[in-house]
Amino acid sequence: MIDPSEPLETQLERQGKIIEALMQRAARENDVGRSAYSLFQSAIALQGEVWEKTKHLEQVLDTLGQASNRLKNSEFALEQTERNLADALDAMEGGFALFTGDALEVCNAQFRNMVPGICEKIVNGISIADYFEALDGCPQVITKGASLNKANGANSRNDAGSAKYPSVFGLKNDRWFQITQKRTSPRKTALLSTEITNIVLQNRIEKDQLIDKQSVFMKAAFEHISQGVCTFSPSGSLILRNERFRKLLRLPVTLVRKGTPLGQILAFFARHELAAETGASIEEEFLAAIAPDREGIDRKVRLTSGDILNIGIHRLPDTGLIMNVIDFTAEAQMTDVLEKRVGERTRELTEANERLQRQHEEQIRIDDQLRQAKERAEEAVSSKTRFFAAASHDLLQPVNAAKLLISTMTESTSEKVVAETVSRLERSFKSIESLLHALLDISRLDSTGTELSLSTFNIGELLSTVQRDCRQLAEEKGIRLDIVPSSIWVRSDQRYLVRSVQNLIVNGIQYTQEGRVLAGCRRKGPNVVIEVWDTGIGISKKDQKRIFNEFTRAAPDSAGVGMGLGLSIVDRACRRLNHSVNVRSKPGVGSVFSITIPICDAPAVTENSENTALPRVPGAMDVIVLIVENNPDVMFATARQIESWGGSVLTAASTKEALTCVRELGMPPDIILADYQLDADDNGIKTIVELRRATKTDIPAIMITANREEDLAEQSRAHGFTILTKPVELSRLRPLIDWETRQLNAG
Repeated sequence: MIDPSEPLETQLERQGKIIEALMQRAARENDVGRSAYSLFQSAIALQGEVWEKTKHLEQVLDTLGQASNRLKNSEFALEQTERNLADALDAMEGGFALFTGDALEVCNAQFRNMVPGICEKIVNGISIADYFEALDGCPQVITKGASLNKANGANSRNDAGSAKYPSVFGLKNDRWFQITQKRTSPRKTALLSTEITNIVLQNRIEKDQLIDKQSVFMKAAFEHISQGVCTFSPSGSLILRNERFRKLLRLPVTLVRKGTPLGQILAFFARHELAAETGASIEEEFLAAIAPDREGIDRKVRLTSGDILNIGIHRLPDTGLIMNVIDFTAEAQMTDVLEKRVGERTRELTEANERLQRQHEEQIRIDDQLRQAKERAEEAVSSKTRFFAAASHDLLQPVNAAKLLISTMTESTSEKVVAETVSRLERSFKSIESLLHALLDISRLDSTGTELSLSTFNIGELLSTVQRDCRQLAEEKGIRLDIVPSSIWVRSDQRYLVRSVQNLIVNGIQYTQEGRVLAGCRRKGPNVVIEVWDTGIGISKKDQKRIFNEFTRAAPDSAGVGMGLGLSIVDRACRRLNHSVNVRSKPGVGSVFSITIPICDAPAVTENSENTALPRVPGAMDVIVLIVENNPDVMFATARQIESWGGSVLTAASTKEALTCVRELGMPPDIILADYQLDADDNGIKTIVELRRATKTDIPAIMITANREEDLAEQSRAHGFTILTKPVELSRLRPLIDWETRQLNAG
């Protein structure tokens, strides 16, 4: 700020300006607001200005120090600077004192005359500690002790010198000062004193106003709280209460004046507001609870008006008493209402529980009835299954015998009239056979105990078998039946799938007046779709769902086209096999029925089955056939048919008779035709096994039965015999006998 190279007069002029600026800054008066917040801001601003003054004083002292060093050889300049500094200090409104080495070096008049009682003690050389000690001992000072001497005198000897220790003290004439201590250099300390009387007075006024406002607020809150509150002195005299206290206890105004004893209030309340039998006891209970050695009491009481009050009396920290009264009438009424509702709800729940219990017992009874009904239904189904199993044998036995006899009659008669009668008779028995097979198939498919017999087979062979079975029907109607060859292998129940495809083809032939029926396969991803096309009458959209019901026909007015069971069997069988069935049709154009089946890999070795195509062998049959059949009609018809083919026949009704025949013959027969179900516990498997054991020969055998169970198929593979189902198709029996006997001769 002062350039040492400048002339001395210029340097002195600059120093004078610095001192004048310092005096003007120190002379500023703080603008203190009226509010507590503005007072706080004023105090902060005052502290900041003190720090600024200290900073400028440090700069001035540094400048003076430099000037003193430069002007130590110029006595005039030094005296002039000291006079300017003294004038500047005297012009400051606040007090200022500079201590060098803990000794007063210079101060202004304001600092010296701040406290009249010690002004003569403030001389050059006095230490800061002595100054504060004199200030603390002055009778004019009303703030003494640790707040002044210890807080400042001790801190004045703090070597750190960087901390500020403001101190406030007051004089008896209600004047207040603040002293701020600042270390300006390692050896110099400055004390600044500022009068804050106006700030203290303003704070006092605002504090009183705030207390008055709080008092009004507390009084208003005290009067408007919902509780009744009253305070008593340690001796039990009333000090303060609100109006709610008087109203809740129904006290007269004269009884709630200041100084009224608590016992008098309790006595009046107990005598006038409580029932006679309880008032005295409650009064004694309250009086006992406010004894000096008791904490107090809380008690609910019911008034004669029915209201309920909660009265509490407790000790205060000053050993006084506070009594609060709360009106619990609404809560009690609400509790009564809730208890009533709870009671009603409990009764409702009890009644509901009783109803549920009755319903539960009724449900148990119904469940028991349902269980019994289920058992009866299962028994009925089982009985029906057993019945149809027996019926499948008993019903098909006469049909089988009739077919054999009709076949014999057809081959032996030559008269045209008789031949036509036999032909009609044969067609009638075919209708009976078809209807019996349909009814038995539906029974098996509806039975929950029916097991599927899944196997892997070539779909082309299945279609060829169906074509052979349906060729005669197509030729009779003049319909062309074509089968597209296929080598795809599938896994399904061969018996039900054959039956389903056969029903679709027969259905197409029956409803086609002219044209053709075509069956074949299409690959569709991992599946194969068997399709049966016809050029028949077609099916309308509304009938395409209905035709899969029992005894439903696409043309109800058409006679002689079946009983309407074929498509129902297809639908039931495919649902059991999880194969989808679809139909597309247009009236007058034709229909397409399809069955979708998963494709599988062909097995390494194929198995022979009853559906294997066998070549027909011309000429007479030169074999000995042992027929084991317990039905005389079937035995007679079968024997006549074999004899008509040129074979020699032995007959037996049981295994025992069959063994006797073989022993009498002295040699094994060429082939055995055995029925599965014989009398008692006898059966065809036992016959075949016993005859082979007795003759020590693996005699070829054909099992002719109405039984279609998988267990019988397993037995056939285990014992090496072939199965033909009743009624026997003679077109398959003759070539099968020839094939079996040729295999034996070849071996």
